[in-house]
Amino acid sequence: AAVFSVSVSPDGKRIVSAARGGTIKVWDAKTGQETLGFQGHACNVNSVSFSPDGKWIVSGGTDKTARLWDAETGGEMLALTGHTGSVISVAFSPDGKQIVSGSEDKTVSVWDAAIGQQILTLKGHAHGVYSVNFSPDGTRIVSGSRDKNVKLWDAATGHEIQTLNGHTERVSSVCFSADGKRIVSGSHDDTLKVWDARPWT
Repeated sequence: AAVFSVSVSPDGKRIVSAARGGTIKVWDAKTGQETLGFQGHACNVNSVSFSPDGKWIVSGGTDKTARLWDAETGGEMLALTGHTGSVISVAFSPDGKQIVSGSEDKTVSVWDAAIGQQILTLKGHAHGVYSVNFSPDGTRIVSGSRDKNVKLWDAATGHEIQTLNGHTERVSSVCFSADGKRIVSGSHDDTLKVWDARPWT
C-alpha cells in the first residue's frame, strides 16, 4: 500500500509509517523489521508523528479525525474529532502537551494532547491546509495550504501573525529551522522557499 507519511522516534530507534487503507506500522530502524501494526482510522492515514518523549504517536486521517496511540502497544488513547474535512497533517508541540492539525476544511486546530479537547481553531486559509508545524519554542505555528500561502500563527491565542506570499501553486510542506529563525516551505510550483521568521518572533 502507498505510504503517505513517516516519522522517526526521538531516540532514532523506531520509525512509524502511515499508509493507504488506514494502516499504521512501527519499524525497528536498525533491522528494518516491523514491530507493531495497528488500525483505527476508517480510511487512509495521511500523517503520523512521534511525541517528543517517544511514548505516543499522533495520526491524521481521511476520516476527518486525528488519533493518539500508545507507541509501545498500538492502543488507541484518544480520538480528536472536530474537523469537517480530511486531516492532512499533524504534529506535536515541543513539550508534547499539544497537537496541531491541518485539514481540508481550511482550518488549523490545536488540541490538548492529554484529554483530546480542541483548544483553538485557526481560520484564515482559503483552501485546505496540507502541512502544519510548531516552532521550536512552541510559541508559533506555521501552516501551508492549497491557497498557495504560508501562514504564521500565535500558538497561544490563535491570532494570525503573518501571511507569506510567493508560491504560485499549493504549499505541501512547511517547517521551522532548529533555531526558529527561518521557515522553509515546499510547493507544487517546483520550488522551496526559505523565509526570515525573525521579524515575527
